[in-house]
Amino acid sequence: MYKVLTCLGVEHDWKLVVLAGVVCFLGSSAALSLLQRAKASQGHARFAWMALQGAVAGSGIWATHFIAMLAYDPGIGAGYNMLVTALSLLLAILITGLGFGIALLAPLRWRAAIGGAIVGLGVAAMHYTGMSALELPARIDWDVPTVLASVAIGSALGALALVVALGRERNSRIFLAPVLLTLAIVSHHFTAMGAVTLIPDPTLAGDGLNISPTVLSFLVAAAALIILGTAMVASSMDRRAKRALNRQKVLLDAALENMSQGLCMFDADGRILLFNEQYTRMMGRSDIELEGRLLRDVLHELKESGRWDGDADELVGHLIVEAREGRSSTNIVVQSGRSIRIVHQPMQGGGGWVATFEDITEWQRAQAQITHMARHDALTNLPNRTLFREQLEQALRLAKRGDKFAVLCLDLDHFKDINDSLGHPIGDALLMEVGRRLSSCVSEGDTVARLGGDEFVIVQFCGSDESSPAVSLASRIVEAISEPYHIGGHQLVIGVSVGISLAPDDGKNPDELLKKADLALYRAKADGRGTYRFFETGMDARAQARRLLELDMRAALPRGEFEMHYQPIRDVAADRIVACEALVRWRHPLRGLIPPGNFIPLAEETGLIVQIGEWVLRTACRDAAAWPDDIGVAVNLSPVQFKNPNLMAHVLDSLAQSGLPAHRLELEITESVLLQNSEATLATLHALRGGGVRISLDDFGTGYSSLSYLRSFPFDKIKIDRSFVEDVTSRNDSLAIVRAVTGLGRSLGIATTAEGVETPAQLELLRREGCTQAQGYLFSKPRPASEVKKLFAQIESAVA
Repeated sequence: MYKVLTCLGVEHDWKLVVLAGVVCFLGSSAALSLLQRAKASQGHARFAWMALQGAVAGSGIWATHFIAMLAYDPGIGAGYNMLVTALSLLLAILITGLGFGIALLAPLRWRAAIGGAIVGLGVAAMHYTGMSALELPARIDWDVPTVLASVAIGSALGALALVVALGRERNSRIFLAPVLLTLAIVSHHFTAMGAVTLIPDPTLAGDGLNISPTVLSFLVAAAALIILGTAMVASSMDRRAKRALNRQKVLLDAALENMSQGLCMFDADGRILLFNEQYTRMMGRSDIELEGRLLRDVLHELKESGRWDGDADELVGHLIVEAREGRSSTNIVVQSGRSIRIVHQPMQGGGGWVATFEDITEWQRAQAQITHMARHDALTNLPNRTLFREQLEQALRLAKRGDKFAVLCLDLDHFKDINDSLGHPIGDALLMEVGRRLSSCVSEGDTVARLGGDEFVIVQFCGSDESSPAVSLASRIVEAISEPYHIGGHQLVIGVSVGISLAPDDGKNPDELLKKADLALYRAKADGRGTYRFFETGMDARAQARRLLELDMRAALPRGEFEMHYQPIRDVAADRIVACEALVRWRHPLRGLIPPGNFIPLAEETGLIVQIGEWVLRTACRDAAAWPDDIGVAVNLSPVQFKNPNLMAHVLDSLAQSGLPAHRLELEITESVLLQNSEATLATLHALRGGGVRISLDDFGTGYSSLSYLRSFPFDKIKIDRSFVEDVTSRNDSLAIVRAVTGLGRSLGIATTAEGVETPAQLELLRREGCTQAQGYLFSKPRPASEVKKLFAQIESAVA
């Protein structure tokens, strides 16, 4: 060490030594700055930056060496071999470039140390090659231990310099790494110079290709200028890159903190590189130091505090393997009652991964709600048709193992009348209450569903029993649904009809079971409603016959198969015909005369009653126009016809085409017409009556609100239903009702007509009670239009 200090202090020019140190530091700074640029680049750009960095580093080492050699005064004249000097520059560039490349391309810390050691070896190779270029009349005697020390010092400091340069991003790294690399180069040079002992030898001479110190000084100056310029350029580029990087960092920080997702980035070892606030909030880690820590250690800490339950080593090991193999993964964890979806996405090159954290709690709830809504009725929250079919298919699979079940189709009786008269809000509330009552009737494991409108269906598991559970359930349903409802200030009473099919006896697929339960439901409604019926084999045949009848009826009007019959209505006091009721008949070419009760309800269900009703009204007006002027015609209007917005126009058109005066036309309606839409219906009735048409209330007394209708609309006539007239001579209650209706008619100035009068005793009693008009088989059965016309002609002849 003493010899080294003596060499440095005595044999060197301190001014040039300082210059050599400055050039060395600038070269080192430029080289490491270019190394960082190469690190941030990819592909061909990286290799270009590495080549430039190697050239700058090698030139800096070479310039440092020869400036220091110019500072060295051996006491005798000296020169430098040109080729060996060039070779020393080449070795400096190649070996240091190799060392920097190894350190950069291999990101692990120990590989950076190896690269730095190689840089130190490059410094040694350049130095001792440069020393061999020295030509002077003396031999150089090397102190081997000092030579080895110089190589060791240079390699150690070189390794430390690159470890710092490629280590963690710290402000101290910018200054410390160039200082360490400068020390590696300078300490090696002056230690190596301390190993030199010159022994004069006049026999030694140059080969003629040597460079004088003066020329060398110009070359070194040029190299120094190049290094200085490169350092300035590198420094400027580094500043611009840092400014751009800072701007990007600001943008990145803003983006990270304003993300709705949490984000955390890990290196290849599972070390946390960066994260945002959302991540710490979502995962409950705001109170834990995270930056620079291994995920494994963080999870161990959380586990120790009871805030995480799992195997940290296994989890992190799995994530590292997936990142290296380029596989992404997704999993969902529950954190503080919230569902967090975590997506691990590997970064390019297998150097780590990025994890994103998204709170999907509300999304899961929305998805669950959507799924629920897709399979449940929005009004009653009962299963809808889709879910019901799934339950029915599941029940069929169970039935294959010997279990039996029933399918019950339900239809509410008179619901439509309530819905039309009181409005949809009341109707919806009624359906909701019906759904609750049905749910309370069934057992656990049964399914109640709403198919739409007022149609409900139930799947009931019966075990090994055939029909007893279904009978019990149907009876409970009929009783529960018929109980009064108190909704919106109204007391409502409805009923329910139930059709039942049994599986697997009545069918082995959902469609067949539903079809047969529906056939049974149709039978229950036909048998008076408010009851239940099981499917029977004959029902299918009746349904087929009904479909054939419907097809024939659709063709009956174009083929002219309908004909008009008229039944006279007599004035009881004057004993004369005052009007005739128009009654449509269907004369089928194969079936013969079909009774109205067989086809009128079907026409109303299918909507064909509108076309048939228009034909009836038009024909009745035309026929009545040929009768005596004091005889009117009564035409029944179906509730379905009142839904036709063209009803008023059709009535007026029929009167105009036939020439029949409006006062001779009497339109008969039932209470069910008024139930549909009271305001619109009353407006239509007022418009018809304002046009001169007479309005009659048919089947009076069979509904529950007839009296309120008499108050809301001034009817011209009320007709006493035949059910009261046929028992008027044998039952006091029927007589009381007839007496009340006739008295009510007298008080309100409304004519009364008794239907179904068949005996003189009935007529005499009606006359005594003050009934205005009567019709029935006692006077005449319904007759074809031609016979009625003859009847009137006979009456006119008799009068004349």
